[in-house]
Amino acid sequence: MDHQIRSDMIEEDIVIVGAGVAGLATALGLHRMGLKSMVLESWENLRVTGFAFGTFTNAWKALDALGIGDTLREQHILLQGSVATSMISGIWSPLISFSNPRPNMPQGHEVRCVGRTVLLETLANELPHGTIRFCSKVVSIEEQGYFKLIHSTDGSIVKTKVLIGCDGVNSMVAKWLRLQDPLSAGRTATRGHVVFKESEGHSFDPRFLQFFGDGCRAGLLPLNKSTVYWFFTQATSTLRSADKEIEEIKQYIVKKLGKAPKQVIDIIEETDNESIASSPLRFRSPVNILFGNISKENVCVAGDALHPMTPDIAQGGNAALEDGVTLARCLSRALLRNAPNEKEGYNNIKEGLDKYAKERRWRSFELITTAYIVGVIQEGRGTVSKFIRDKLWSPYLAGIVLSRAEFDCGKLDT
Repeated sequence: MDHQIRSDMIEEDIVIVGAGVAGLATALGLHRMGLKSMVLESWENLRVTGFAFGTFTNAWKALDALGIGDTLREQHILLQGSVATSMISGIWSPLISFSNPRPNMPQGHEVRCVGRTVLLETLANELPHGTIRFCSKVVSIEEQGYFKLIHSTDGSIVKTKVLIGCDGVNSMVAKWLRLQDPLSAGRTATRGHVVFKESEGHSFDPRFLQFFGDGCRAGLLPLNKSTVYWFFTQATSTLRSADKEIEEIKQYIVKKLGKAPKQVIDIIEETDNESIASSPLRFRSPVNILFGNISKENVCVAGDALHPMTPDIAQGGNAALEDGVTLARCLSRALLRNAPNEKEGYNNIKEGLDKYAKERRWRSFELITTAYIVGVIQEGRGTVSKFIRDKLWSPYLAGIVLSRAEFDCGKLDT
């Protein structure tokens, strides 16, 4: 059947696959620039994985560019600094202040732990009604001249000038671009959060607490006065030996925390099983980032569809926000440029997406590579790794993390 005469075909200038951080940030950036988009989400509502994430200065610059930074600041406390502790000896390192001036950051860093649900809802609430189309799982992508036809499981077809894949680690759009499948990091991350009654709250100071042991790492961050987020990462095979049941995984984590403060251990034990999620860690090969297709013709990827990475420098969600601002800027310039015919418009789009890919390629390479190396050292079991981590690493860890957060993705209209 000729797709051009199908009555059930929907036509949209821009289609974004995936209503996660990157997808909604891109949609909002385009909306701020006066461009309409359709976001296709496979779930029946906003999907949240991971509960929360550390949001650093680079992310706040992106959030401010999107016009929602202050709204989120009101709901999340400013973290003062980072403290690292050995799970084996119980020895604490001195507080590394986030507010200390740095060569490229004379005002210091802004660091908060932001709830994913709050972030996604804030992004979605700023979009025009009907932008997100739920229960729309993409099953195939077809080419038709200068357009792409997107087929969903419900039988619908969307015809679009631009296709943006923000559909996560198992991205259908990344497969269409022939990017390689993400690699296993050989590690598992378990994440959880506890919400206290507002009248009671928690007793944690506004600090990022990190814990290192023999082959594992944990962390705890308060979001506000009533919510605390925690994580634990370790070799997959080791964690699975404790069983896949959440309750047993939780008890295993408590045991591994060793000489961590009782206050921290209590948080793990008090976490409801429904508030804990465990998943294997994956990352895209840095070589594939350098030489693969981030964009091709009028198609590109962003967020985890572009740069899945391990969480060791807390930049996955931050980078997704950078992607959204950069992509909205590059694409809006292309689409707002006068195009006398479809071919010229297509070439403008390709040029805009090529510029986006050029801006994000090396940044993605840097973040994925740094995160992987940091993870190897943090959770290393060998004598050399232990020496580097215990004797040399802690004082420099915060510096490495903060240096990657000094990036500025720019404004939407610069």
